[in-house]
Amino acid sequence: MSLVFLPLGGTGEIGMNLNLYGCDGKWLAVDMGVSFGDDSTPGVDVFMADPAFIAERRKDLLGLVLTHGHEDHLGAVGHLWQRLRCPVYATAFTATLLKSKLREAGIEGRVEVRVVPAGGRVAIGAFDVEWVTQTHSIPEPNSLAIRTPYGTVLHTGDWKFDPAPLIGPVADEARLAAIGDEGVLAVVGDSTNVFNRGATGSEAAVRESLIDLFGRFRRRIAVGCFATNVARLESIAVAAAANGRLVGLVGRSLVRIDKAARENGMLAGLRPFLSEHDAASLAEDKVLLICTGSQGEPRAALSRIATGSHPHIRLTAGDVAIFSSRIIPGNERSIQGLQNRLVRLGVEVMTEKDHFVHVSGHPGRDEMTRLYHLLRPALAVPVHGEARHLHEHAGLARAAGVAQAIVVGNGDMLRLAPGTPEVVETVPTGRLAVDGCRLVPMDSEIMRSRHRMVHNGSAVVTLVIDRMGRLLGDPQVTAMGLLDAEHEAEEHEAVVEAVRDAILELPLAARQSDDVARETARLAVRRHMKQSHGKKPLTDVHLVRV
Repeated sequence: MSLVFLPLGGTGEIGMNLNLYGCDGKWLAVDMGVSFGDDSTPGVDVFMADPAFIAERRKDLLGLVLTHGHEDHLGAVGHLWQRLRCPVYATAFTATLLKSKLREAGIEGRVEVRVVPAGGRVAIGAFDVEWVTQTHSIPEPNSLAIRTPYGTVLHTGDWKFDPAPLIGPVADEARLAAIGDEGVLAVVGDSTNVFNRGATGSEAAVRESLIDLFGRFRRRIAVGCFATNVARLESIAVAAAANGRLVGLVGRSLVRIDKAARENGMLAGLRPFLSEHDAASLAEDKVLLICTGSQGEPRAALSRIATGSHPHIRLTAGDVAIFSSRIIPGNERSIQGLQNRLVRLGVEVMTEKDHFVHVSGHPGRDEMTRLYHLLRPALAVPVHGEARHLHEHAGLARAAGVAQAIVVGNGDMLRLAPGTPEVVETVPTGRLAVDGCRLVPMDSEIMRSRHRMVHNGSAVVTLVIDRMGRLLGDPQVTAMGLLDAEHEAEEHEAVVEAVRDAILELPLAARQSDDVARETARLAVRRHMKQSHGKKPLTDVHLVRV
């Protein structure tokens, strides 16, 4: 009988959050998010933590609690809910975003989504969960005070202390202090900005900076930002209006967030945004475009504009593109590529290095220290960060007066109480990739083969052999990604000869074995291509026995 914390995703990495709390054999899940692919994951745009551990125990899963609406915290629900089939708890704006995701997945009517009011408190079996208002780069972020018979855990979610967040109230520090007075067993906390000194800064300061910046330009302005940062959308719109410009939204996720925000009473003081079609017809000194794709996503609006493939929007010499966002680790190359394409069009590119156009949604060191002083926990458990973030966070917590800080990884089951906190078990974890309309384990043969094909190419060999073992005609070889048979006829003939010679060197009796013939041809291709091209292609052999 105990209280345990078990991260399946989001610890030792940034993104893909999936956390479990277990109390006397019953479980509560906190967040279920995705991460996004890069050059190291060919063909994979989205992946998530494998929920196999809790799916096997779904009868004991009491619910899924969401801290806020970012993709790395709720983006996997539509993909994974059918494996869990539990109620989902969220505040109103997060629930609106979630329902849109569930609708896309075709399961909206099947998922029980329970909307919790701001500052609400819900009993979920042995777990008494309170949503504590925070500030972040999306409306309605929450920390969770999870009360159990063994003590209270404060799960921070993504947060910061913004004195002027513009959308929504400031963080409820008074409530955090009161929870601290009650006694806190553990803080499970965000580590993203642990290396950043001081405090993160306010969204209100960004708005004032944008008003000044927009006034410097006389041609089209395109601003790339995170669609879910509703306060930033409002700031851009206010700054545009202050400079006599109308604002158009370019990208479906921006339109979706705008709709969700207005349904929840946000952006009420702004005139409706223009469609991208209407914005395209405005004079260049009267328009401002808010665009998706600040992270260099190839199918997002900014990338399509940069390649000239967007159906409505063009940027030309003298226009400016402002990146009002940070670089998510892993996206550096794609963002640099996008910015270079814009520069080649003659577009001036501005980032947070050039002007004050962005503040993070995560706390700096001073804010993290302040949170620990408010809560005064017995234990700190860093999450939401890579290994170096987690260890730095542990050191910060100890310096802030926390008696014990424990660094864990995905799959480490940490007993919080009773007794001395310690890792009592390590469970298997994994990742699932969205591959078309299915989920595939990232470590599956499918994904390993795809990775090998990307780096080494692939080859297909067709052999026609009679039942006596005689080769009937030359082997047919196609080496995709390696040889162009039309323009490299000599090289192509060489690999055909290598296969033919290898088969003919076999005794007739050996050629009568399908397995032997296939393996001989496969090895012949790989050896020849290794010698001639330095590659070992993924090779498949089709044998036709006549």
